[in-house]
Amino acid sequence: MPCPPAFRLLAAPLLCALAASVQATPMFSADSPWMLGDWNGTRSALAERGYDFSLDYTGEMGSNLHGGYDHDRSARYSDQFAFGSHLDLDRILGWNATEFQLTITERHGNNISNDRINDPRVGGFTSAQEVWGRGQTWRLTQLWIRQRYFDGALDVKAGRFGEGEDFNSFPCDFQNLAFCGSQVGNWVGDSWYNWPVSQWAARVRYNFSPELYAQVGAFEQNPSNLERNNGFKLSGSGTRGAMFPVELVWSPAIRGLKGEYRAGYYYSNANAKDVYRDDNDQSAALSGQNYRSRSSKHGFWLGAQQQVTSLASDHSRGLSVFANATLHDKKTNAIDNYVQAGVVYKGPFDARAQDDIGFALARVHVNPAYRKNAAAHNRVAGVDDFDEPAFLPVQDTEYSAELYYGIHLANWLTLRPNLQYIRHPGGVQAVDDALVGGLKIQSHF
Repeated sequence: MPCPPAFRLLAAPLLCALAASVQATPMFSADSPWMLGDWNGTRSALAERGYDFSLDYTGEMGSNLHGGYDHDRSARYSDQFAFGSHLDLDRILGWNATEFQLTITERHGNNISNDRINDPRVGGFTSAQEVWGRGQTWRLTQLWIRQRYFDGALDVKAGRFGEGEDFNSFPCDFQNLAFCGSQVGNWVGDSWYNWPVSQWAARVRYNFSPELYAQVGAFEQNPSNLERNNGFKLSGSGTRGAMFPVELVWSPAIRGLKGEYRAGYYYSNANAKDVYRDDNDQSAALSGQNYRSRSSKHGFWLGAQQQVTSLASDHSRGLSVFANATLHDKKTNAIDNYVQAGVVYKGPFDARAQDDIGFALARVHVNPAYRKNAAAHNRVAGVDDFDEPAFLPVQDTEYSAELYYGIHLANWLTLRPNLQYIRHPGGVQAVDDALVGGLKIQSHF
C-alpha cells in the first residue's frame, strides 16, 4: 500500500519502509555498502522513496619512521565522522529534478606533520594526514539545494558548501594532502575553503553535452568561518568579499575508458596582503611599515584523470593516470605554483579484483618574494643561525611522494597502508628528508 502523502515528510517514510521490508544484506556482510547492513530492507526502501542517510568514517595514522624536524619517533591519529542526509525532493514533494543535502562533520586527533615532520616555526605545506585540519571540531559542512532545468542542461546549486566540492575537484584516496582533494584550496587556504568548511555560495552549471560542461560560482569569503567555534555560523558577519571560480570540464570515454579534464580560473575581490612589499614598494619587514593591501587575488588550475587500460571488457579494473597543476598570484600568495602526477591500478590480482595500488609525486614551490620576506625578517631580528629560536627558516621547494595499497575488505571498508617520502619538509632544506608510515581507513556505516 502506498504511503499517505500527508505523512511523507514525517514518521511515515520509516513506517512505510518497515512495512515494505524485503530480504536484505545483514550487518557486517562484505557485499553490503554499509557496515550496519540494510536494516532488514528499510534502508533501500527509504532510498527508493527519496531518503538517503549516511554515516562515513575516515581515520588516518601517521608515524615518522625516519628524518623530519624532530627525529623522536612517534605516531599520531586523526579522524573524521560525516553524518549525511540526501533528499530527492522530486520523489518526496514532487519538485521536479530537485535535491537537498545536509552534512555535519566532526574532526579530532593530532597530525604527525605539525611538530615531527615540519619545523613548527614556519609549519609545512602538505600534511601526512589530510583528514586533520581546519579546527578539530564539529561543522556544518553541507546545507544546499540543487535543481536542474531544461532536461538537465542547466544545473543550479545554492546554500552552504565549499569550492572544492564542485571546482578543481579530485578524489581523496591518498593520505598525503598533496594528492587529496581540491589542490587550489590547499595552496590558497586563506581565500578558498575546502571541506569541511562551508560558506554561503551558489554555483551555476551548463551542460553542453553529456561529456562537456562549464560552471561558474560565487562563494562568500569570510575568515571567521575558519574559526573553531564558528562551525555552525550562518550569519554573514566578518565577510570580506567573494571568491569567483569558473571552470570547463570535459569527461570523455576513450575506447570506453573514462576520463576527466578540468581547466579553471579563480578571482577573489577581497583585499589580500602583499607577501613582501609595503605601500612605498619597499620591503615591509625592513621598513617596519604595514604590508601593502592588494585589492584582489587570482590563479589558475589544470587537472586530468584518464583510465588507459582495462582487463578485457571489465573496465572496473586497469591503469589510470592523473596530473594536477596550479598557478597563483605572486604578489599575495606564499605558493606560486604546484604540480602533481601519479598512477592508480585497480584490480591488480584476480583474487583481489577490488583492491588498488597508487603512486604519486608532487612539487610545491614557494614564491621568491615570500622567501625574500623571511630573509628580511631575519636581518631585522639580527639572527642568522638556524638553531636560534627567533630565526625564521627560509622556505623554497617541498617534494612529496606516496605509495599505497588499498585493501578492499568489504564494500563498506577499505584499508590503505602507505609510505610517504617528504624531501625538504616545509620547503626548508635544513630539515632532514622524512619517511612516514601511514594507514588510511575508509568506512561506511
